[in-house]
Amino acid sequence: MIFRQLFDSVSGTYSYLLASRHGGEALILDPVLEKADRYCQLLRELDLKLVKAVDTHLHADHVTGLGELRDRTHCITIMGEQSKADVVSMRVSDGDKVTIEGLTLDVMYTPGHTDDSYSFLMGDRVFTGDTLLIRGTGRTDFQNGSSRAQYDSIFNRLLKLPEETLVYPAHDYKGDTVSTIGEEKRYNPRLQVKSVDEYIELMANLKLPNPKMMDVAVPANMQVGLHQDELARQGLSMTARDAIASLGRPEILLVDLRETGERAKHGTLAGALHAPYGGIEESLKPGGMLREVAAASGRRIVFFCAFGERSAMAVKAAKEAGLGNTVHIEGGMDAWKKAGGPVQHA
Repeated sequence: MIFRQLFDSVSGTYSYLLASRHGGEALILDPVLEKADRYCQLLRELDLKLVKAVDTHLHADHVTGLGELRDRTHCITIMGEQSKADVVSMRVSDGDKVTIEGLTLDVMYTPGHTDDSYSFLMGDRVFTGDTLLIRGTGRTDFQNGSSRAQYDSIFNRLLKLPEETLVYPAHDYKGDTVSTIGEEKRYNPRLQVKSVDEYIELMANLKLPNPKMMDVAVPANMQVGLHQDELARQGLSMTARDAIASLGRPEILLVDLRETGERAKHGTLAGALHAPYGGIEESLKPGGMLREVAAASGRRIVFFCAFGERSAMAVKAAKEAGLGNTVHIEGGMDAWKKAGGPVQHA
């Protein structure tokens, strides 16, 4: 397994690059915008292809690298379903799994620092975001934070993991790089409380200044989504209502870019071809499935995904591959459901 812990000294942020080789699929956790060149250089040096980029929560102390990495690598961007950020092309919730070739992260909803805070468990290690820090815990005094929720996340979820589980946080300001659940139980001063009320009182009296970047980072991190209206202006998208109206028309081929787990959880559209976004480049090459289907049938390909991010990238990729007759459903399945479109459940 390839495992790299990368540090941004300005914001004290740790990012993690994970891969397991074979075809070289890679995933990055909590990337920082200013470090995008470094990540891309490392991906080239290690001969990896970034397929997923994950933020543990909406950060207040740095601008996320999700949008930049999506633009450079066409990766899938992932956050929790509570997130208000528009960059997210796949939203996860407690109990889901985030997979790349050879690696699986178990998704744990651990709110408290923010209301969209998640931790990700991978075998012998857990990436705790800002929920559990090394000898500390994330502050709970803004972004819908809650000391009560954080106590529950830490004591009833994270500290129930095996004591030897390695703890990799999203931040550290003292130079520590890793800890264990057992160490934090014993030596983390914030966890030596007798009750939830004692923890709430402790957190209420920290008197911390706001993060220096907060006024810049929070609004910036909420606005890094693809401009789907630009595709609409170019005639490369259709509204959910128009897509619903065209359901069943023989000249149209619906192509579902979501992963199998998303389809099982959120339902499918009748007659849609399943072609996960991760394989889009192969599918569009000469001899590739989508290219062959489009050529043989003459049908117009209508891409859709969860929120329109992946499908917007697919339309651009198709255009670059010389496949002109493609559009996407603006807002994806989310918009389809809101417009009352029929959905099939297995």
